[in-house]
Amino acid sequence: MTVTLIDAVGFAGMACIIFAYGYVTQVERPNPFLQHGVNLAGAVLLTISLLVNTNLASLVLEGFWAAIAIWGLAKAIRARKQAQ
Repeated sequence: MTVTLIDAVGFAGMACIIFAYGYVTQVERPNPFLQHGVNLAGAVLLTISLLVNTNLASLVLEGFWAAIAIWGLAKAIRARKQAQ
């Protein structure tokens, strides 16, 4: 089995999401910018892969995953501004 460039992009996205999940589980007070930023990067990379190797259910899931990550980043930005 050979891994194509688009498969490598998908695997990189998967690694980002797994890292973010492990990070938030391991760290007592996770940095929301790191957590949601890495989740967003993972969703974008997986979406790129899914646009080539289409799986509609997974593509929709990544859309929601990205939207939740953006929501988390927006909350973190608002919290930072309120703290200043």
